[in-house]
Amino acid sequence: MNQYHLLPLTLRMLSLSTAVLAISACSTQLKNTQTAQESVAMIEVADASSAATAPMVQPMVRAAPSPVSARRVGMGRPDSGQGVGRGGLASVDGYIVPSERGHVPQIDSEKYQSNAVNPVKSVTHDPVSTFSIDVDTGSYSNIRRMLLDEGRLPPVDAVRIEELINYFNYQYPQVKSVHPFTLNTETVDSPWQPNAKLIRIGIKATDVEYKKLPPANLVFLVDVSGSMDEPNKLPLVKKTLRILTEQLRPQDKVTIVSYSSGEQLVLAPTSGSEKDQILKAINQLTAGGATSGQRAIQMAYDQAKKSFFKEGINRILIATDGDFNVGITNFEALKGMVAEKRKSGISFTTLGYGTGNYNEQLMEQLADAGDGNYSYIDNEKEAKKVVQRQLNSTLATVAQDVKIQMEFNPATVKEYRLVGYENRILKQEDFNNDQVDAGDIGAGHTVTALYEIIPVGQVGWLNDSRYQKTQNVDTKSGEFGFLNLRYKLPGQSKSILFNQAISKVSKPLSQATQDTQFAVAVAAYGQQLKGGQYNAKMDWNEIQHLASKNAKSDDFGLKAELLDLIKVTKSLSQGK
Repeated sequence: MNQYHLLPLTLRMLSLSTAVLAISACSTQLKNTQTAQESVAMIEVADASSAATAPMVQPMVRAAPSPVSARRVGMGRPDSGQGVGRGGLASVDGYIVPSERGHVPQIDSEKYQSNAVNPVKSVTHDPVSTFSIDVDTGSYSNIRRMLLDEGRLPPVDAVRIEELINYFNYQYPQVKSVHPFTLNTETVDSPWQPNAKLIRIGIKATDVEYKKLPPANLVFLVDVSGSMDEPNKLPLVKKTLRILTEQLRPQDKVTIVSYSSGEQLVLAPTSGSEKDQILKAINQLTAGGATSGQRAIQMAYDQAKKSFFKEGINRILIATDGDFNVGITNFEALKGMVAEKRKSGISFTTLGYGTGNYNEQLMEQLADAGDGNYSYIDNEKEAKKVVQRQLNSTLATVAQDVKIQMEFNPATVKEYRLVGYENRILKQEDFNNDQVDAGDIGAGHTVTALYEIIPVGQVGWLNDSRYQKTQNVDTKSGEFGFLNLRYKLPGQSKSILFNQAISKVSKPLSQATQDTQFAVAVAAYGQQLKGGQYNAKMDWNEIQHLASKNAKSDDFGLKAELLDLIKVTKSLSQGK
């Protein structure tokens, strides 16, 4: 008799059940393997067909967001309790942040431009630094989304320090001037490098009330493809456009173009007085289909041209996740198309939405090419900031092609580095070349830039040269450098130059204006997010302290929110 039949009935049944489960598991594993192989084969075919038109972007693996966000407890979001909750999230300092448990890796296809920090320069070899201004703010709100909504640290390439600094408005003094903005500088002791100084450059554009602006010809270009069918995409786009619509004046005109597999004229040019008609068109937008951005952009320019105001504002505002997959999908081709169209006097602003497949690189660069600005809308509060409180800055340009050039004095400055603006660096000869495009500044905008310098005679980042010592030149020994600025008035082709000397007069950081101290805190936060290479011993606690003591003036709670971000970032960094 077979030994199997000698076993008790219950054991025989258990053995049989185990065998069946094992066979089932093997079958499932084989099926999954075949499915995976088929998927890989499909991906390889797709990659082969698109390789000639688009550069390969390596997907980033990140932890899947938990059902519980990292928003602050009590803010009306689905946060729960203290300690570790479902999804492996722990409460730290009143915040819900991910723990190591409950995270499943998933493919993240978000795209970011390579963004390595600026190198240290020797004044002996490179005494002149040139860059374009930048008023974009999308990097800040995009980082906020990752930290608070997804409970993860942002990739370093998503962090553009100048956009973090310029997200905030600074109360730089304004004086009557023939120029459309005022220039203000302050030099302080650096909190990062011993014996170093920080030169803070501040530009404050003349503000103009929206009701006093010339008429606006606006084209809303809305992505309604299938990828936009998520709560933080098309529904939030519609909220944004409703908010903007409520600001319109009778003299303004609005056109709505939607696109997915094809493009559609949803609303012909309509007066701002017809708000009900505009809102009805917005409410009817629904998502579905592929994304053909190129043809839609062409239609948007055609519509803007039909309603062109010769003495007014002409602007396209595209709202999308940037996931173009039909038509021209090559990044440089799209960028070139928008750059060519800007010559017609129609600017191109980008409003980014969503997560997972978000193409931030495309959104930021298209806005730059189109003489517009880039914002990332992660919630309704941000939408109100961009298209309500700052609508005049978003729509009205007071100066174009604004370039900054700093010439450092070799008798007083040994080394320097520019904080941020990595993808805005220009060649020295580009400064005087009016054919070279640069950033525009809107009404009421503030722009801030920081240089960290090592004075002559102090130990810096670079080794001293054995043979090339600082030359004893006959120059202004009381100056750290000379600041030059060029800009064009809107619609003009010839630039205007003005400049000022940067005095050696310096003060301790604690005695600087609150604006300067807060800007330094934001810069330190950005540097820490990128690895903290230049923060030296300044840690999260010191960054938080510097930001906190200079966050007293905070009309809309933006500075308080930064303090929240620092807390969450600190907790996530400690859990790495």
